[in-house]
Amino acid sequence: MHEAPTILPNWLAQRAASAPERLALQCEGQEWSFRALDAWATATAQQLAAAGAQPGERMALLLNNRPEYVALIHAAPRLGISFVPLNTRLAAPELAWQLHDSGSKLLIYDETTAALATVTLAAMAEAPRALMLGDLAAQPRNATKLQDTINLDDIFTIIYTSGTTGRPKGAMLTYGNYWWSAVGSALNLGTHTTDRWLAVLPLFHVGGLSIAIRAAIYGIPMLLHRTFDAAAVNRALDTDGVTIASVVSTMVQRMLAARGPQPYPPALRCLLLGGGPASRPLLEACARLGVPVAQTYGMTETASQVATLAPADALRKLGSAGMPLLPTTLRIEQDGAEAGPGEIGEIVVRGPTVMRGYINRPEATAEVLRDGWLHTGDLGYRDAEGFLFVVSRRTDLIISGGENIYPAEIEAVLLAHPAVAEAAALGIADAQWGQVPAAAVVLHAGATATSAELVAYCRTQLASYKAPRHIRLLSELPRNAAGKVVRAELQALFVA
Repeated sequence: MHEAPTILPNWLAQRAASAPERLALQCEGQEWSFRALDAWATATAQQLAAAGAQPGERMALLLNNRPEYVALIHAAPRLGISFVPLNTRLAAPELAWQLHDSGSKLLIYDETTAALATVTLAAMAEAPRALMLGDLAAQPRNATKLQDTINLDDIFTIIYTSGTTGRPKGAMLTYGNYWWSAVGSALNLGTHTTDRWLAVLPLFHVGGLSIAIRAAIYGIPMLLHRTFDAAAVNRALDTDGVTIASVVSTMVQRMLAARGPQPYPPALRCLLLGGGPASRPLLEACARLGVPVAQTYGMTETASQVATLAPADALRKLGSAGMPLLPTTLRIEQDGAEAGPGEIGEIVVRGPTVMRGYINRPEATAEVLRDGWLHTGDLGYRDAEGFLFVVSRRTDLIISGGENIYPAEIEAVLLAHPAVAEAAALGIADAQWGQVPAAAVVLHAGATATSAELVAYCRTQLASYKAPRHIRLLSELPRNAAGKVVRAELQALFVA
């Protein structure tokens, strides 16, 4: 038997050759064809070489969404370097640690992150070379020979997971991880020559980064927004021919609130919804406005999506993340054995989208990668038809008096209350029970409800031990750049 080839032509160069004038990138009124984007990526790779970047090195990017970020993404394989997308919302000590841990030799930043970069570098004993984006563009083009192929086994990115305890871990993702993620998504959603993918998620997050890569592989335009603005997204959906967009639940809520009763255009064929299951009221509101929501389950360690729920099943399978994408095998494990339908256990996955491991963390890698399976730490179940339902992070599980309580159960009840817009449940320490459930809630604009009223409501819907003992009303939930609730901050709030 012959092993499958691992060498592909450079996917952006391939698109530039086959469809040179087709739109590749659009941002704030500027447009680049595949020919122009390919030339930009080539020039950027040569300028990186002139700045001293060497094949095999790692480059860190401290940038918010902008077209140059896309050029840098595609320049990396030309020069044979991997890159580390840094979360611009982190503090300088956190960034300094990631730069050191990843072994990055070069840091690229811009005028919006210059102050943060300066403080970060000053905190490091051995800082990498640093270059402002404008200074990079002014570099001469080095005549070094660039690579025109992609080895799917090579590391493309190192992305640090947010983590719930201790230091974040850098997930090493290969070109093959991204390639098979793109293939799996295409087989699930289909690809149309008229597709346009809207990117409002940060490019330093795997969900946003994947759009840039998929757009080049599919040969479709990426419509890049620098930040999320609900009104701007609504305008793009109405006027820019967007067919696919990737968002999280809070973004959708803000889009609907800004839009009012006006339906969305039929050109929008898929709104990929990540960051956790959506509430029934949100899904029903989307259905009324003709928004084809496709809920997803994924993670950094799998280069984005693991499973996706088809829009047609959004209400029939409320709360489900759908079926695993074709390259991925998924099962639910209880004590090492496969669980039956409806039985809650750990979600484990296997397939070509699973990361190589965590950089410099052999013990952590061995803990999650066992016998070819990635142990996600997430709890869920599959129903009789095989649809996945994500219940909770294992680390978010509340154990009160020996009883397991899943935050998603409490959140679903709170979100069904007409006054509640957002909810996040968590366990807080209790001398008698070990933990008791609590929740933070954001009310709809103009709505009124007291903490006591919401606690009483939960007691009518949940077993007494599951009902939150304490509820805090907040103006907004603390979230990370991926849109996920930062439960550690909520913990600190309740402790305070």
